[in-house]
Amino acid sequence: MLNEKLKHHNIILASASPRRQQFFKDLGLEFEIRLKPVIEDYPQRLSHFEISDYLAQLKALPFKKELQPNDILITSDTIVWHNKRALGKPKDATEALEIIKSLSNVTHEVITSVCFTSLYSEKTINAVTKVTFKNLTDEEINHYIATCKPFDKAGAYGIQEWIGQIGVTKIEGSYFNVMGLPTHLVYETLNEMASMI
Repeated sequence: MLNEKLKHHNIILASASPRRQQFFKDLGLEFEIRLKPVIEDYPQRLSHFEISDYLAQLKALPFKKELQPNDILITSDTIVWHNKRALGKPKDATEALEIIKSLSNVTHEVITSVCFTSLYSEKTINAVTKVTFKNLTDEEINHYIATCKPFDKAGAYGIQEWIGQIGVTKIEGSYFNVMGLPTHLVYETLNEMASMI
């Protein structure tokens, strides 16, 4: 349905994430993947969704000079926000343990921002989902880290994996947003852009 509306457009997904790529396939979209390296630094004055908005827009910059009139470039970034700071990807098992322990028995926020860039416009959207974990034991956390190796994930966990299945007690907002893409907002925004470009 959406793919038909976008048939005169070229969707470019600038993400190496297999989860985000699968979401685009599940939405029935035809798209190409283009990747360019970006150093994901942001000004320390930014907080909450300002960080993920900034990083999603930053990831679009290397592509701007090569965009064609019918291109829609999609870049995104996900952060875990807890205790007034952004939790990034863990460097090793020790840091993963420390991060997940900090999320045990409390509620944190997962924020994903998505930037849509064309020759004519740029629009950034974001979604915030609140996630609550039960009181996780060190044994459970270490088992998860050893078996799933969540070193490519913000906040050191994937909600679709074992730790989410046994540990998440409450979610407020989009589940898919926690996995890395607020699919309902992506669908809505692409529908809007299809009628405008």
